[in-house]
Amino acid sequence: MPELLSPAGDRECLEAAIRYGADAVYLGGTQFGMRAASANFDADGLKAACTYAHERGTRVYLTCNTLPTNEEAEQLPEFLRMAQEAGVDALIVADVGILMLARRVVPALPVHISTQAGVVNYLTATELFRLGASRVVLARELSLDTIRVIRDKAPPELELEAFVHGAMCMSFSGRCLISSYLTRRDANRGECAQPCRWNYRLVEEKRPGQYFPIFEDERGSYLLNAKDLCMIEHIDKLAQAGITSFKIEGRAKSAYYTAVITNAYRGAIDAYRRDPERFEPPPWTLEEVNRVSHREYSTGFYFDRPDQRDRDGGYIREWEIVAVVDGWEGGSLVVTERNRFTRGDRVEIMIPHSRPVLFEIGTILDPECGEVESACHPMRRYLLPYDTPLPAGSILRRQAAETI
Repeated sequence: MPELLSPAGDRECLEAAIRYGADAVYLGGTQFGMRAASANFDADGLKAACTYAHERGTRVYLTCNTLPTNEEAEQLPEFLRMAQEAGVDALIVADVGILMLARRVVPALPVHISTQAGVVNYLTATELFRLGASRVVLARELSLDTIRVIRDKAPPELELEAFVHGAMCMSFSGRCLISSYLTRRDANRGECAQPCRWNYRLVEEKRPGQYFPIFEDERGSYLLNAKDLCMIEHIDKLAQAGITSFKIEGRAKSAYYTAVITNAYRGAIDAYRRDPERFEPPPWTLEEVNRVSHREYSTGFYFDRPDQRDRDGGYIREWEIVAVVDGWEGGSLVVTERNRFTRGDRVEIMIPHSRPVLFEIGTILDPECGEVESACHPMRRYLLPYDTPLPAGSILRRQAAETI
């Protein structure tokens, strides 16, 4: 069965990924990772994260996939030793120099080749395996037919990882320079400003100040903006093509996003495990992927010619989190508010490894003030009478009907 690999941009996301069914998580340290805007993990935080994950049977992969400068190269041996001491299960690298350095400095630590390396054929995959890589994260631009050939002709011991869900880059496997040119924020160093999502218009050289839409939309053109990837309906095809690990994009996303998407793919993969010959994703898992902030979905490059260009720069966000369950005491859920909720609100409770359940909020008890009509103090704890104990980390959410 394929591994479910979820993003962990910070400790809250790490716990959400593990709680909702990830087999492994990938995260970044304070150096050499491709998500500079994420909270990431310092040495102590990384060690604590590994301990937390391993106690729950989850593997931890550390990103080391920027392209280091000469000056940074001198810091790499210490970083690699720190990663090994923290207990990570593998490194994710994009640079052959880092691969070979890791083989010398931390030879017992498995190395995965990042999608940034742009592996598109079995020749490259095979040579990377001979150099010591145990896994390659395939370029996002490959079809399932191409992946099948790589699986057939690459060493059987080599693991293949591929993205199955999340944001797509308009440039080849994320190797883009537009952000560097326009904002001096280098995408290849984890600092992308995402200018491909911006609204562009055309200006003629001799008509300054006159802006012309490039195509039919009166607000301008999003000609570089890619749709999000969603392959939850095709778990069987991905597995049968020989993909070892199903990767969810989103180290810069929220813990709510991580929880929802991990839970959905966990449910779909478990359905495939139960009956691989007649796989159908449970209907609730298909609904879940629409309950997070996302762009219009597509199947990327996996089937035929991709339909990748998104004609709008906004996100679809129709659901919002209202509270997180901390525990259950004496017939009541103990919850921490995230967004205001009121008596009578109809919400869904998202429970790890399960479909959501409906719940109408009745009595709201503030431990300091007693019964209240609404919860309107973010991060304050409240009590909600509820007959059944729920695991900590369960999420209360409601339909927001908002698009941003």
